[in-house]
Amino acid sequence: MMSISVIFENQDIIVVNKPAGLGVHQEGDCNGIVTLLQKQLNVPQLWLAHRLDKVTSGLLLLAKSAEAAARLGELFTQRKIQKYYFAISDRKSNKKQGSVIGDMRTLRDGKWALSKTFENPAISQFFSCGMGNGLRFYVIKPHTGKTHQIRVMMKSLSSPILGDNLYTGKASDRTYLHAYMLQFSDQGNDYIFSSLPQTGIHFQSLLNSQITHEFFTPQQLNWPTLKYQQMKRTGTFDG
Repeated sequence: MMSISVIFENQDIIVVNKPAGLGVHQEGDCNGIVTLLQKQLNVPQLWLAHRLDKVTSGLLLLAKSAEAAARLGELFTQRKIQKYYFAISDRKSNKKQGSVIGDMRTLRDGKWALSKTFENPAISQFFSCGMGNGLRFYVIKPHTGKTHQIRVMMKSLSSPILGDNLYTGKASDRTYLHAYMLQFSDQGNDYIFSSLPQTGIHFQSLLNSQITHEFFTPQQLNWPTLKYQQMKRTGTFDG
């Protein structure tokens, strides 16, 4: 049985490093990460506090009780849990940093696309820099948790994630999207977790690239304040 790397565990929560290619739920005869963890930890039930796509690696937060799950769910709803992702593309984006916002609409074959409306929008911010060899590195801060949000955001920037064939990314050894950091407070305790990608030849080259160290402490980057109320009032976005 696959062993899942546990980053942190207490009486209420557990943080793990999800491998790329592993789903969160059961898929036919293939166990998802929840089932694997329940067996690994010998617990009857775990609750997902959020989700990661199957192709995405990185930090995943789970609850060990229904009460903790409800509490964490409320933190996500109130945008009090900060998430930061790493991504790599081999195509130059139409801007180096900024925000991407829009409603998500379904397409065929499980795909999603960004709309120009703001009824219930997906909201993400990002910074990027060159890695060399035609690759570009992104640190991304999603403010919402829509299905395929970051993957669609990158496609909208004309810079699909390397390896993400669903959204026209160039074939590679993996999809280069990784949930790098979680930061939140719960029950009077402040938490910050980070975990570098464990797989992917281009992710492994990050530490040897010219990327500035501040990208590895994304919570300290100068993220512009998002003007939610102006967006709702005017139908436009500035932030």
